[in-house]
Amino acid sequence: MQIETNKKIEDILAEQGHLSPGVVSRLKVEAINTGRSVEDLVISQNLVSEEVFTQAKSAFTNVPFIDLKDKTISADILQLIPEPLSRRYIIIPFDVDKTNNTISVAMSDPLDLQLLEFIERKTSKKVKAFISTPSGIITAINEQYSQSLTTEVNEALKETAGVVEGQGVLDNLEKAEAVIREAPVAKIISTLLEYALKGRASDIHIEPLEDKTRIRFRIDGILQERLVVPRKVHEQLVSRVKILSEMKIDEKRVPQDGRFSFKLGDTIIDLRVSSLPTVFGEKIVMRLLPKTGLIPTLSDLGLRGSGLKSLEDQTLRTSGVILVVGPTGSGKTTTLFSLLSKLNSAKVNIITVEDPVEYQIPGINQVQINPQAGLTFAYGLRSILRQDPNVIMVGEVRDRETADLAVQAALTGHLVFSTLHTNNASGALPRLIDMGAEPFLLASSVGCVVGQRVVRMVCPSCKEGYEPSEILFTDIQKVLGNMMSCSGRNCKINTARGKEADHEHKIVLYRGKGCKECGETGYKGRTGIFEVLVVTEKLSKLILEQTSSLDIEKMAVDQGMVTMIQDGYLKVLEGLTTIEEVLRVARE
Repeated sequence: MQIETNKKIEDILAEQGHLSPGVVSRLKVEAINTGRSVEDLVISQNLVSEEVFTQAKSAFTNVPFIDLKDKTISADILQLIPEPLSRRYIIIPFDVDKTNNTISVAMSDPLDLQLLEFIERKTSKKVKAFISTPSGIITAINEQYSQSLTTEVNEALKETAGVVEGQGVLDNLEKAEAVIREAPVAKIISTLLEYALKGRASDIHIEPLEDKTRIRFRIDGILQERLVVPRKVHEQLVSRVKILSEMKIDEKRVPQDGRFSFKLGDTIIDLRVSSLPTVFGEKIVMRLLPKTGLIPTLSDLGLRGSGLKSLEDQTLRTSGVILVVGPTGSGKTTTLFSLLSKLNSAKVNIITVEDPVEYQIPGINQVQINPQAGLTFAYGLRSILRQDPNVIMVGEVRDRETADLAVQAALTGHLVFSTLHTNNASGALPRLIDMGAEPFLLASSVGCVVGQRVVRMVCPSCKEGYEPSEILFTDIQKVLGNMMSCSGRNCKINTARGKEADHEHKIVLYRGKGCKECGETGYKGRTGIFEVLVVTEKLSKLILEQTSSLDIEKMAVDQGMVTMIQDGYLKVLEGLTTIEEVLRVARE
């Protein structure tokens, strides 16, 4: 719309109802007295939101406003203006019209004529300026450039062009290794690893598709696409990773495993690498693992209250079986190593049998299973019993033989840790019985079972509180039961049975609005939700009777166990995570 030339931004804000006439008058007087512009005063005093101010500025300058949120910008467009320039001038290109040879650019100051001329010279295109909020542009820069890794990767791709065309060079292994080590493709892999570390990724997926190669990062348990590169560089990327992880680059028909280390500054990360033949080529997955000395404590993982005390009491025993259960990716291995780190000392002989060895800890004897050579969990466990161990960790109970050996080891005076794939703690014992383990042996050997999941935490930078709806409030009351006593919306939370309840307060839940710190997801970081089932005398009788997991869980709850979903809801009330996140992982 057209604006009168004598109209100021403050007048537009007043017309739109964002500033009162009295405030406008005060600002004008203050501007005269201080020598500052009214615009500066409006911004510094936070009288309106950044978006409202930018919308008013759009009307004042007659430059269209653009909202960059949820906008996807292709790598071809982003490479026209390198990331350092975008950050320096707070601008970002988002569209190109090849017919008219124009480039659309979001700017915080679209009236900067020198900058407009510079962009035209840089891109050799006419600039179509748009105005957007500075924070919106910065968020888009962080998100778009990091997703495509445009600046570094495109430069490397240009340099690989001559090498990529000559695919026949890979037929000669010695030449291939020399080329790949020297080629800029090495820079692409280094850039991927650097961005993965900075972005808190736990896994990197390099996936061949029919006409391109897609690279995704798993961040806080969720896969996010970060880069798409030409299909023709896929073989080189795979070969580079294989050379780093000492895998056979000429073997493409069968899966392979390897590992290598990467250093960024003072941080050293181990990478566990897996290759898998697919119809379009080999897929590579690299898991990023912290080096020695970075194992979190049980409290760091999210264990607390009666559950933490019960588990710590069990680790003080000299014999018995402690199981950690949950689906793949629920953090079972990390919990086991937190327990082993707590027990690790010169007086204790700890031996593990794993597939694969993820965390490497000094002082612990770790064995990697090798089924091709006959070294299975069962064979490894049988062998290490002759190594005079105090504590044994078996990566996973997969069959009856391993289950029987673990139970026998516990009955002969060893403390045994292992994992099992069940949905909750109460399902572990029936699962072992289904495998063929004897109920009377389980009843006397299993000390406790820990069920767990991993949930994303609310981002502290964009955290906001809200009151739950009536339906949600009722659901919280139903799940927590007698751990929660309410008078209207004011409640007392009793996290441990028999303990005096906390003071009464109004229930407020929290969520993340989305910001540049969390990549607009509203979540940053992860924590665990747990249930710790201690095998008591009454539960032992249920095991002998081979009752269902539901009956076992009911008895455990009656004896004071906090279930996984209850622990999740308690963390929701603490503001650590959200109801949606708990339900996503805890309700099967």
